[in-house]
Amino acid sequence: MTFELNATLNARNFDVSLSLGPTETVAVLGPNGAGKSTLLSIIAGLLRPDTGHAKLGDTTLFSLGEGQTHFAPPHSRGTALLAQEPLLFPHMSVLENVAFGPRASGATRTQAHQSARRWLTEVDALAFADRRPGQLSGGQAQRVAVARALATNPELLLLDEPMAALDIHAAPLLRRLLKRVLADRRAIIITHDVLDALMLADRVMVVEGGRITEEGPTRDVLERPRSRFAAGLAGLNLLIGTNTEHGLTTDEGLDIAGHRDDAALPGQAGVAVFPPSAVSIFLTAEHGSPRNSFQVTITDLEPHGDLIRIRAGGLSADITPAASADLGLTPGIAVYFVIKAAAISIYPA
Repeated sequence: MTFELNATLNARNFDVSLSLGPTETVAVLGPNGAGKSTLLSIIAGLLRPDTGHAKLGDTTLFSLGEGQTHFAPPHSRGTALLAQEPLLFPHMSVLENVAFGPRASGATRTQAHQSARRWLTEVDALAFADRRPGQLSGGQAQRVAVARALATNPELLLLDEPMAALDIHAAPLLRRLLKRVLADRRAIIITHDVLDALMLADRVMVVEGGRITEEGPTRDVLERPRSRFAAGLAGLNLLIGTNTEHGLTTDEGLDIAGHRDDAALPGQAGVAVFPPSAVSIFLTAEHGSPRNSFQVTITDLEPHGDLIRIRAGGLSADITPAASADLGLTPGIAVYFVIKAAAISIYPA
């Protein structure tokens, strides 16, 4: 059983197509306003697209356009949405919250309570069964929300930044819990955290401006990013341009020498990627072969572990505090970023 979707929402400049296998978890990454939550709202039935279709196994979620007007209501879709906030019913006990879904689907009270206890046990929250949501910590409440979502036995679980509202102690616990309960299950998870993608997802999609700009196996995307957003998540610098015989010519006209992948054919779109640690900073132009040297203007300096991260627009370099002090680096001054060709990987865009 697979999931397939193609949807267009003109008012939000949204046009996305995707598919999931029967036991696949996909992480959706992207900047704020890119369309990630719009995607989940369309799948869950909370937002109606202008055109498109979606099918979950044998169930058609919607089919719109060219005289087609089918749009299944949220409760009949076989999906469950887990939001940033737990959104538990405050007047119900934890047990009744989790039993609500099965009861709404026609289960008897006894059956619903049995199911609720099973899932509360699964998320290590059975001890809270008689409490009200107001008596729970943020991490406890989110674990109960996971149990409530799973108690409906969804064909597709939708998670909208489930760790975003948790503190640094609760988030790792929930991440480990999700890794366990998402095994052999179909899910889409929206996140800004690269660790979520690495731990939970089989595949990553990057959404920017309402479009998918990059997708692939999680480690492939993070190790060989093709979009600025994915490169930023992976902590890498990325330059976009056209492949040449010797490297890459950026869209800004810079000629970059580097290690060119065999698949990066001259004349085709390509990217050059290198870590901030590979960048040396000079106050004057440095030449030598094989080196890349280009002038940038420093926009910010910030701590980065025991180093200083020097930002220059969309690029960054990591140097020691002593080196930063010796160079007298401050925002607004022009410097040269110098990178050895051997440290730059060039591959198809």
